Amino acid sequence: MKTALISRPLLGRIIGILFFFLALLLPRPEGMTPDAQKVIAVTLLMAIWWITEALPIPATALLPLLLFPLLNLSSAREVAQQYGDRNIFLFMGGFFLAVATERWNLHKRLALYTISIFGTHPRRIILGMMIATAFLSMWISNTATAVMMMPIALAVIHHAESLAGEDAEDSALFRNFSIALLFGIGYSASIGGIGTLIGTPPNIIFAAQVKSLFPEAPDISFFQWFMVGFPLVLIFLPITWFYLVRIAVPVRIKNLPGGRDIIRSGIKALGPMQRGEKFVLWVFLLTAFSWMFRKTITLGAFSIPGWSNLLGIQDKVHDSTVAIGAAILLFFLPVSLKKPVFLLDWEHAKKIPWGILLLFGGGLALAHEFQASQLADWIGTRMTLLQEIPILAAVVIVIFTIDFLTEVTSNTAITSIFMPVLAAMSIGMGIHPYFMMIAGTIAASLAFMLPVATPPNAVIFGSGYLTIPKMAKTGIGLNFLGMIITTAVIYALAIPIFNITLHHLPLWAH
Repeated sequence: MKTALISRPLLGRIIGILFFFLALLLPRPEGMTPDAQKVIAVTLLMAIWWITEALPIPATALLPLLLFPLLNLSSAREVAQQYGDRNIFLFMGGFFLAVATERWNLHKRLALYTISIFGTHPRRIILGMMIATAFLSMWISNTATAVMMMPIALAVIHHAESLAGEDAEDSALFRNFSIALLFGIGYSASIGGIGTLIGTPPNIIFAAQVKSLFPEAPDISFFQWFMVGFPLVLIFLPITWFYLVRIAVPVRIKNLPGGRDIIRSGIKALGPMQRGEKFVLWVFLLTAFSWMFRKTITLGAFSIPGWSNLLGIQDKVHDSTVAIGAAILLFFLPVSLKKPVFLLDWEHAKKIPWGILLLFGGGLALAHEFQASQLADWIGTRMTLLQEIPILAAVVIVIFTIDFLTEVTSNTAITSIFMPVLAAMSIGMGIHPYFMMIAGTIAASLAFMLPVATPPNAVIFGSGYLTIPKMAKTGIGLNFLGMIITTAVIYALAIPIFNITLHHLPLWAH
C-alpha cells in the first residue's frame, strides 16, 4: 500500500505556523524591540506561505490586516491604508489599459506588424517575435503577452515542421528553430517587463515600498525608471537573441518558405484597423506621453518642463493620476453610441488580476511595519559588518540570491519580502538604499531556468516542446548574463539617474 506524501501547500501551512510561534516565543535578540520580534514572526509566516503557496498568494497578502492589529502593532485603519497606496492605483490603471488593448486586438496588430518587418530568415523571425513580445510586455502583463504570442509562434512552428519532412537531420534543424522561438518568447516577455514601471509587479513594488519605507524620499517617477529599465531591455534583448540562436540552441536553417505568408494571413484576418483599436491606440500614446513628461526633464543645461510643473500641480499629481485618468477615458469614450459600446466596460475590466493588487498591499503593509517597529534599524545595525565587503561584491551577492530564489517562487512575493531587508542592509553599509533595492528589483525578473520561475516560462513549457533539463541548461547561462548586465546597468545608469551616492546616505534615509 502506497503512503501518500504530504502536499507542499499543507506542509507549508504547518511549517509557517510553527515558525510564527517559534519567532514569537524564542528569546529576543539583543537590541531588538518587542514589536520588531512580532514583525519577524509575521514576515516568516508570510514568506513561508508565499514560497510554498500554502494559501493563494493574494490571500497570504491579507495576513497583515488580521495579525498586525491582533499583535498590537498597528491599528486596522493604519494597516488598511497601505492597501490603498497610490502606486497600487498606478498598476490598476495600467491593467485597465492592457485589458482595453487586448479587447480590441491592438496588441496582435502591433505584434504581427513588428514581426513582418524582419523578413523570413528563421533567425530574423525569432528576433521579430522577441522584439514584439518585449515591447508589449512593457505595457501589459508578461503573462498576457506570452499567452497572446504563443498562437502566432505555434503557427510558425507547425509550418516549419511541415517543411522538415521525414529527414532526421532536417527535423533536428527545424526543431532547434522551434525551441529557440519558444525560448525567445518566454525570455523576452520577462526582459521587456523590466522596461517600464508598470511592466512587471516587482518594479511597482519597489516604487511603492520606497515611499512606504522613506516617506520623505522623492517619488520614483515613470520616466526615471524608464531611463534605467529601457536601456537594459535594449542591451539584454539582442544579447539574449544572439545567445539563443548562436550558442544555446543554434538555428542553422537558412530560410523558412511561407513564413511571411503566415504573418500576412494573420494581419489580413484582423482586417482594417477598427475604431476601437484607433481610439485605444490614441489613449495609449497619450498615457505614455503624460507619464514621460509629467515632471521636468533635465538634460545637462537643457530642460523640458513637465506638464504638472507648467500647471503648478507638481506636488499634487502622481503617475497614478495619469493611469486612472486613462482608465476613466477608456470607460468614457464610445466606440458606438447606438448599442452603446465603449472602449472598456466592466465585464472586461473586472478580469484584471485583482489578486496582484492585494499582494502589493500586503508587501507595503509589511514594509511599513519594518519601519514602525524599528526592525529595519535593527537589521541595519547588524549589516555594518558588510562595510568591509566591497560594494560590487555585495550587489552581485544580492542579484545572485534573488535571481535564484525567484526560480522556485513568485517574483512578486520575493520582491515584497526583500525590499525592506535590502533597504536596511544598504543603510547598515552606509550607502544609498536605492542601489541594492534596484538591483534586487531587476534580479527578480531574471529567472529563466524553470517553468515555475515566471508565468512566461510556464506558458512556453506548456507548449510541450521543452523539457525541464533543457530549460535549466539554457536558462542558467542567461541567468548569469543577466547578472553581469544588471550590475553594469546599475553602475552606469541607475547611479546618475537616481542621484545615488555610494559613500554616504541621503538625508531622508538617516
